[in-house]
Amino acid sequence: MSLEFKTNINELEILGYTITSKIYTDIEIEQIISCIENSKKNEKTFSKTKNLFAIRQLINTIPELKKYLFNTNLTKLIASFSNNNYFLTKAIYFDKPKESNWFVAYHQDLSISVNKKTAKKDYINWTYKKGQYGVQPPTKILKDTITIRIHLDDTNKNNGALKVIPKSHLNGIVRVNSKDWCIKNEHLCEVKKGETMLMKPLTIHASNKTTNNKQRRVIHLEFCNQNLEKPLNWLEKYEINLTD
Repeated sequence: MSLEFKTNINELEILGYTITSKIYTDIEIEQIISCIENSKKNEKTFSKTKNLFAIRQLINTIPELKKYLFNTNLTKLIASFSNNNYFLTKAIYFDKPKESNWFVAYHQDLSISVNKKTAKKDYINWTYKKGQYGVQPPTKILKDTITIRIHLDDTNKNNGALKVIPKSHLNGIVRVNSKDWCIKNEHLCEVKKGETMLMKPLTIHASNKTTNNKQRRVIHLEFCNQNLEKPLNWLEKYEINLTD
């Protein structure tokens, strides 16, 4: 199974999001799920409530997952980015349980994970959660970041599919009370098991509560082609071999 992604990349640049064809077989999805479920728990990176189960620093926490995630199609997808010097900067596993009543309001993804806290111009809004530092970087870093969401379940309007505002990434960082948060052009991104959704971090997005008693498991990967200003470094930087 080998795919072409030129249309997806064009859509991503224009709309701020796109949905690919299936890039994982059902067997590959089951291997990914099994690898996660059989991993050792790490209190610093595992978060679990009745509404959400998450694993942060996913690749650092479960390094054996790399051989299942980075199959031929995902590698080819990353290589199709306009600049092929992209590397992984963040990896999170999200499981919205079937009984979840959790939702996320409209927002942009403005924070990156870094190795330390230090005073640097244009690095603002520092946080410290679960043993890791987060910070809002210069806007160029966010513009050069691409998120890939790997769907391990069918996801639709009834179990938390993302809603996005098309082209909202073109407005840069937007204030919550800005007119650019108008949701009249809202689009629901229903994604099948084994497909991926690509998104720009500045694309305004949200998700609703789960209402159909079905699970929604997603692996959230962020890629960038920019190094940070020293002594800052990406917390989870992982170089992908794109030549095989």
